[in-house]
Amino acid sequence: MKPFYLLLMALWGALAFYTGAVIAEHGINLFPWFFGDMARWAWPGQFNLDFTMMLFLSASWTAWRSGFSAAGIGLAVAAFFGGAGFLLPYLTYLAWKNGGDTAAILTGVNGKDRTT
Repeated sequence: MKPFYLLLMALWGALAFYTGAVIAEHGINLFPWFFGDMARWAWPGQFNLDFTMMLFLSASWTAWRSGFSAAGIGLAVAAFFGGAGFLLPYLTYLAWKNGGDTAAILTGVNGKDRTT
């Protein structure tokens, strides 16, 4: 599992670097760009819609694996708005906490792991 942890953290580092560079160049307000592309009904908007659906799936899984607890709902909000910036360290934490047991990582309270 150690190579997987390292891959997740390398991806997270690359994302953090890229995000920092974009914020430095364009500012932190991504919503006009994001929804503007969607309003134009072109390929960048299609990608943004697809990405929003993936964020929804990530958030839904995060809430489900914690049994829709209050903490799980909070994590789901973080998953939706944080995207891979949330999911990469969260998966690393879950993998470490569950000793690399994929079933426990994926199922949470619905399986072996009884914590959020």
